[in-house]
Amino acid sequence: MSHIIDRRKNDKGKSTGNRQKFLKRVENQIKRAIPDIMGQESITDSKTGGSVKVPVRGLDEPHFHHDPKTGKKYIVQPGNDRYSEGDRVPKPKSGSGSGKGKGSNSPEVTEDEFTVVLSREEFLKYFFDDLALPNMVKKLMESTESFSMRRAGYTRDSVPSRLNVKTSYQQSLGRQLALRGVFEKKLKTLEEQLAKTRKKAEREALELELEKVKRQANTIPFFEDIDLRYNNFERVPVPVTSAVMFCIMDVSASMGYHEKDIAKRFFTLLYLFLTRQYKNVELVFIRHHTEAKEVNEEEFFNSRESGGTVVAPSLKLMDRIRRERYDESWNVYCCQASDGDVWSKQDALECKNLVLETILPAVQYMAYIEISNKDRESDLWQAYKRISNDEDFSIRHVYEPYEIWPVFQGLFRKRSEVVS
Repeated sequence: MSHIIDRRKNDKGKSTGNRQKFLKRVENQIKRAIPDIMGQESITDSKTGGSVKVPVRGLDEPHFHHDPKTGKKYIVQPGNDRYSEGDRVPKPKSGSGSGKGKGSNSPEVTEDEFTVVLSREEFLKYFFDDLALPNMVKKLMESTESFSMRRAGYTRDSVPSRLNVKTSYQQSLGRQLALRGVFEKKLKTLEEQLAKTRKKAEREALELELEKVKRQANTIPFFEDIDLRYNNFERVPVPVTSAVMFCIMDVSASMGYHEKDIAKRFFTLLYLFLTRQYKNVELVFIRHHTEAKEVNEEEFFNSRESGGTVVAPSLKLMDRIRRERYDESWNVYCCQASDGDVWSKQDALECKNLVLETILPAVQYMAYIEISNKDRESDLWQAYKRISNDEDFSIRHVYEPYEIWPVFQGLFRKRSEVVS
């Protein structure tokens, strides 16, 4: 009898391979279910993870089986009073069984349902698989201009301040031992020759040579230039792994609960996307009505303070915070949400100039979503429309929850110049 013993060390992940194969098989169903998730419920636990349940249908495993309509079968029916041994029993017609289940001829449409529980990492993989942040690759390439010094062994030429005394001393000892061994061998040879020589002239020459070698052996220099070793440093590019996301939202009286909920979902999506791309992501919340103010997340979405709508001060506040807190090593992203109402056309034109001259040169990407179901274009939309280009500044309309995911895909869909 054979015994199979599993000695794999990763006892907690033995089914990882099977799980990946399974997810690969149903990934199309998972991707198709994502818009339904966005339209029906908001994403929670964006920082701590959690699980997302995705309905998946049609998971029947292919297998071989006997055709019930052909072949011979030998069975025992205990207690029958109709047949004797050797009698042939007619097969029942298809669908004429006495079971109560829904057969293949049932007029009702049935579906197999299965729920796949995804981890946060798996969910984000499928959630953002076909998306990419514009200019992200470009920024990472440009980040090679920022270097840090890293130890890279030793060198024989450098400034005295980088002298490595320990390594230099080791080199000196090695050289002294090597030279002393050579001199001792030579002294031994000369002494043997001197002992065998009887001629006076040859003995005097050997004695002079012997004295010279002894003097050389006793005067081996402790340090020479060849012994010195200096710490070597090389410049290596520092990858940019930090990003800051500015969330700007209008909280005037025209922005009700529905508009703020749409904005929150969109901000959450962008934040999740950034956390997948960058190791460290900071959030800055700026709310504005007649004045702009930096607040925390709770106050950003739930504060009851409201008023008129003046947008330009929020952009000025964002630029000031960026210059004071974040240097050029940070990837800066901005997302602005509003219903489009502004105090005047002059405010809209000032916003356009601020975005074009101040914001866009300093950020990687800016997105503006207008949460409105009005047919006419707002003054702010018309102003932004003149400078939007889908490369570093995109504008979109959204009003219903089910529209969030398509709009998000349109903003961040992979482009050829990003992946090339």
